[in-house]
Amino acid sequence: MRKFLYILYQPYKWLVFVPFLVFSTLFFSVIAVFIASVFSQKAAGYCGTIWARLNAFFTPVFVSVEGKKNIKKNTSYIIVSNHQSYYDIFLIYGWLGVDIKWVMKKELRKVPGLGISCEKIGHIFIDRSNTQVAIESMNKVKQKLVNGTSVVIFPEGTRTTTGELSPFKRGAFKMAFDVGLSILPVTLVGTMDILPTRSFNLLPGKAKMVIHEPVPISNYDESEIDKLIADVSAIISSPLKLK
Repeated sequence: MRKFLYILYQPYKWLVFVPFLVFSTLFFSVIAVFIASVFSQKAAGYCGTIWARLNAFFTPVFVSVEGKKNIKKNTSYIIVSNHQSYYDIFLIYGWLGVDIKWVMKKELRKVPGLGISCEKIGHIFIDRSNTQVAIESMNKVKQKLVNGTSVVIFPEGTRTTTGELSPFKRGAFKMAFDVGLSILPVTLVGTMDILPTRSFNLLPGKAKMVIHEPVPISNYDESEIDKLIADVSAIISSPLKLK
């Protein structure tokens, strides 16, 4: 059945959705650069929300959100999420509802329109091959985490190919200790069925975002970072087991 639906969807994908994705990305990139230059980075961030929701609508993807009440207004967090698909970006940008800065791999800086707009909005590009440069970039992130501005990190480091949670890297958790901010775990469910890793086998579908209760960093000593990682991993993985 999925294969049959995929075949039926192809004309729409290539004739409608892909052109809209390209156009909307370039259009909102230009608008975001202008707003960031004239007004503020925070105001420009709304362009990302509109861009994400429009592209989800035209896929179409039907999104549900649980746990929105767990986000306190004007509170900054280190947001960590599982990573199943490029559509994770649409969900977080479009439905999380907070001012966020992404930690992105440097290769995305080269994407026409998207790269420069992300830089102007204040997202951070990380060179994973250069430890010193990566540390300097993370230090820039820390300076932005005030007045409700949060950072989003995928601690797995890359998209899963199996749907299961991969081991978490330590970067996000070390940053939480450095800046004294709570970790906000987020689980994304269903995005891999919409767009699997390393493919463009796109299909419409349903996706869910589960926003968990924040994990206060004050509950842990810095020597307990492995316990913190294990606890957060267990929180994020729990909705995936119920899928």
